[in-house]
Amino acid sequence: MAARTATRGTFRPTAVGLVVVTAAIIGTLVYRAPSLIDALRDRLGDTAAEADGGLPGGVTVFDDRYPGVANLDPDLLQALRDAAMDAAADGVVFYVNSGWRSRAYQNQLLRDAVAKYGSEEEAARWVATADTSPHVSGHAIDVGRADATAWLSEHGARYGLCQIYRNEPWHYELRPEAISRGCHLMYADPTRDPRMRG
Repeated sequence: MAARTATRGTFRPTAVGLVVVTAAIIGTLVYRAPSLIDALRDRLGDTAAEADGGLPGGVTVFDDRYPGVANLDPDLLQALRDAAMDAAADGVVFYVNSGWRSRAYQNQLLRDAVAKYGSEEEAARWVATADTSPHVSGHAIDVGRADATAWLSEHGARYGLCQIYRNEPWHYELRPEAISRGCHLMYADPTRDPRMRG
């Protein structure tokens, strides 16, 4: 019996130690998980540097600390903020998926689109060149979430905000004449837009 007691006494501290070490390892992995995920995202090209216009999730039209918002054309940004304040009364928030972009970021997006769609012609239906993209000049915004794009589709013209391409319900630009005349007919996609041929 004395042998059994000694074995039990030795086993308990070892088991407790094993539980503590396992908990510490799991805690470290969980604590580090966001940075590991961010590193993978960056490595895979899912995000661009904020200085080039890349935006993390949850950025709104009021987040001036991000160049992707702060470098937008001032008239476009003011129209977006006016609309966003009115949309907030309906419980809608204007998130920014993409706004101003550097030339380098735009070129990377185009290369990624060519790889994804298999040709420059097909990629052009979704991503413009750095020379023609209104994002590079700060004259376009891609609005996040379906409720915001639906709200803008219905009310945007009152602020001069128009959807430009039928295949991109998130892409809005400022058209001041829309306040009195409504938004013009949309292009099917960017390849139909004469501005994209430059």
